[in-house]
Amino acid sequence: MTDLVAAVLQAVERHPELPAISAGRSTLTYAELGARIRATASALRADGFADGDRVLFSVRPGPDAVVLALGIVLARGTVVFADPGAGEALFRARARLAAPRWVAAESLLHLASTTLFRPLARRRGLELAPYRELVPEARHLRAGPWLPGVPRGARAVSDLARAAARAADLSLASDHPDDEALIVFTSGTTDTPKAVVHTRGSLGAGLGDFAAGVGLYAGQLVVTDQLMVGIPALIAGAHWRMPPRSADPIARPGDVLPLLADAELLFAVPAAMDALLRELDAHPGLAPSRLETIVLGGAPVLRPLLERIRRRFPDTAIRAVYGMTEILPVAIIDGDEKLEASPGRGDVAGGREVAGTGGDPVGRLVPSVTARIDDGELVLSGPGLARGYLHDLPARPLAELRTGDLARLDGDRLTLLGRAKDMFIRGTWNVYPGLYEPIIAGLPGVAEAVLTGVPDEIGDDRIVLVLVPEADRPAELTAEHPLVAAVARALPGLIDAGALPDLVLAAGDLPRSGRSSKLDRAGLARAVARRVAGDAQQAPTRAGSRGPKLDSHHGSHHQEEAG
Repeated sequence: MTDLVAAVLQAVERHPELPAISAGRSTLTYAELGARIRATASALRADGFADGDRVLFSVRPGPDAVVLALGIVLARGTVVFADPGAGEALFRARARLAAPRWVAAESLLHLASTTLFRPLARRRGLELAPYRELVPEARHLRAGPWLPGVPRGARAVSDLARAAARAADLSLASDHPDDEALIVFTSGTTDTPKAVVHTRGSLGAGLGDFAAGVGLYAGQLVVTDQLMVGIPALIAGAHWRMPPRSADPIARPGDVLPLLADAELLFAVPAAMDALLRELDAHPGLAPSRLETIVLGGAPVLRPLLERIRRRFPDTAIRAVYGMTEILPVAIIDGDEKLEASPGRGDVAGGREVAGTGGDPVGRLVPSVTARIDDGELVLSGPGLARGYLHDLPARPLAELRTGDLARLDGDRLTLLGRAKDMFIRGTWNVYPGLYEPIIAGLPGVAEAVLTGVPDEIGDDRIVLVLVPEADRPAELTAEHPLVAAVARALPGLIDAGALPDLVLAAGDLPRSGRSSKLDRAGLARAVARRVAGDAQQAPTRAGSRGPKLDSHHGSHHQEEAG
């Protein structure tokens, strides 16, 4: 089994003089990157870092963060990715479950979580836990200059990378594929946080498959801010260019386009690619001229977006990656193949066509994944599968993953047919909300996005999109929130025409149920139905009060897709 850090260090040995990581005007060669990773691991061990130590990691993407993360894993520790935006109560619960011995955080987070500045952070939508006191007896690493609130004795991350290597501390070149390496929290509540645990081997297998599957190669200039894409670039010997922290491809695509001038490969989530394409429509002269490959992932990749990319970049290869936190990637498909495979009438699942197409082709399974179909559901296993969920370990490791996706296997080619649950009917279309909600939730200003259905008099569903804004949350369901109109404008061309909602509403929160506070879709559907019924009663005197309606073209698209 491939060890993640060993794979990166092998690239260091193969390509010592090539550029490895760039940010701003600073570039590390592979030789410099390898030296800093080894020095960081050695310095940690010299400071008392032990096998299996976990590090609560709240450091923004950048070269120092990459070096620190790989150094922690090389030192036989675990990176625990922790999002400070999750809210104080959930963040504390996640920290308790992970039980870290070390905390690595931005100096600014320490400052912002002090008694003086926490009210300001709260007004900006951040409920920060006090990092200084979050983990009693923790050793602290700081990224950035010393600021008020940083614990006394916190070691600067940049100092670790410059420390003299102490080869006697551990065998830095050794492979340890069974070591725990990464913990990523995916969902859950303050009572039962849910976290995926990966090993050095599962990450090495999956990210190595990613590098091969999207065609990464030595010297290629790759632009991404995603660690799970940048690490495969390093494994391949490519040149990873990291955008500045202020360059948000969704909210500020104009700041990102100049970085792509000489890029050869771009990775983007669908919402970011949509924003970049819209920016190029307004400023076509900024189109990159050397772009060889566009890689899409992180959310479902749908036909409307692929068609727009192909029109804008007729000679650029497109790769779409299907995967999930527990096993990434699962399958990779060429964009043109996906376009060719998805026009026409759909296959039948449960007696109806799936979203008016032959399903969603997601490509060939990568070598580290084994798949089977059980009663229509996709079940995955293989070397790329995570060890398990933190609250289940060590008693119940994952042997296989039931994905909840309905699928078809033709040899090693995988086609998704929707979700096992949560499906709405619109004519001959089956609309699966799980296909679209992640894309919508990636749009600026959206904290959560849920599609729900309100049955009409003939048994079809009127599809309603409910948004939870990141700011200015309303007291009740409303179509008047400014985010409603912004999202309504963004959806055509981003998701399938047959899934465009009939109504978009904003909500202050979503109904939850049970001890795990799972989304109560039935409760939400009832609340939305009451709102729609109320609007219908007032329709004669309140024309247009139902909010932005996106179905003006459904008839023509529906007939064309359904044949």
